[in-house]
Amino acid sequence: MQEESKILTQSEEENAEGLRRNLSNRHIQLIAIGGAIGTGLFMGSGKTISLAGPSIIFVYMIIGFMLFFVMRAMGELLLSNLEYKSFSDFAADLLGPWAGYFTGWTYWFCWVVTGIADVVAITAYAQFWFPGLSQWIASLLCVLVLLSLNLATVKMFGEMEFWFAMIKIVAIVGLIIAGLVMVLTHFQTPTGTVAAFSNLWNDGGFFPKGVSGFFAGFQIAVFAFVGIELVGTTAAETKDPQKSLPRAINAIPLRIIMFYVFSLIMIMSVTPWSHVVADKSPFVELFVLAGLPAAASIINFVVLTSAASSANSGVFSTSRMLFGLAQEGNAPKAFGKLSSRAVPSNGLTFSCICLLGGVVLIYLIPNVVTVFTLVTTVSAILFMFVWTIILCSYLVYRRKRPQLHEASIYKMPLGKIMCWVCMAFFAFVLVLLTLQDDTRQALMVTPLWFVILGIGYWLRSRSRRA
Repeated sequence: MQEESKILTQSEEENAEGLRRNLSNRHIQLIAIGGAIGTGLFMGSGKTISLAGPSIIFVYMIIGFMLFFVMRAMGELLLSNLEYKSFSDFAADLLGPWAGYFTGWTYWFCWVVTGIADVVAITAYAQFWFPGLSQWIASLLCVLVLLSLNLATVKMFGEMEFWFAMIKIVAIVGLIIAGLVMVLTHFQTPTGTVAAFSNLWNDGGFFPKGVSGFFAGFQIAVFAFVGIELVGTTAAETKDPQKSLPRAINAIPLRIIMFYVFSLIMIMSVTPWSHVVADKSPFVELFVLAGLPAAASIINFVVLTSAASSANSGVFSTSRMLFGLAQEGNAPKAFGKLSSRAVPSNGLTFSCICLLGGVVLIYLIPNVVTVFTLVTTVSAILFMFVWTIILCSYLVYRRKRPQLHEASIYKMPLGKIMCWVCMAFFAFVLVLLTLQDDTRQALMVTPLWFVILGIGYWLRSRSRRA
């Protein structure tokens, strides 16, 4: 294993000149925010509120709290060796080559699956303005735009993500301010209810659906946090990782409180939770109540850019993961080649071709909501696997390299204890996924991916021995 890790380090040194550190602190901060605010907040919050009531606020806080420690573990590991390009690298180094293989390919698949969901969503949002536009053309245009912009330079990706995230922030801050004004002026809604903070507890208390309703909220809320680890795939292209990564990770709790908690408090203060419609975006509903005639168009634009941001992040991270896998001999060599602009163009093109699977899904299964639920649940399960690998890598790092932990300037608080607490939490979420029919189906399908990976790894090991 030591010999393999030496080979890995040597291959990294040979390719160190490849990926360029073109992402500034400004880009990293907004990429981290973009990763923490998923499309699930805009579109899924209506369903989560109807399932859990005001207790959904605690659901988001608990998930955010747990994922903060996963990010801290990732941050300490990435900064312990600046030759690590992503968590796939430290997983291979600390847990063994199998972990790098499984993590890299699973993370690639995670983002392809999420990207397909995003392409399906973008196509649906585009129909709002262009009802006559064919779904095939809308999806194809979306993928081509993402491919062409990512092929330019890594700085172009940073700029795109910066502005996509800025749009999301402005929309959420606008909602919080609008909601606060309505509460302070005792705004009366068309249904006769008056906007007030007391709406949070007056309609059956904070747990109106009981413990079962509270638990049901976790299933959808986890997907809203998918992509929070994205900042870990930018490590090799960050100008000053020692400063930028800790800043981005440390700000996660504040962002979760501001963007998730405050926005949900305002939505349920203006409209009692029992009046929130599950299949509509509560963001649109609040702006409509505020008397903004263009609310539907504005929020449609925000949600479209949010989905585009997620797909853009997916295209970026999958190409970098394929680049790392190719360097380690776990993927075709073609994916390890860079263009003249230091971009892994072959990996980008391959990932974008896979995204077109979203177009096929639209035609195979007419019910987009069914596809979206299945796809997002599979994605959430696989992301939890990646987060667990990060925690397992941290535990091995603490055991095998205590000197690096002692020298670290960015130690994970309550290191070993919180690793076990977070893993127990992920196991608890998996148990919750068995409670609903649609999520149970996704849970039963997911092991097939690991069977395919296992066969692939066995064939790779056999060919290497031969």
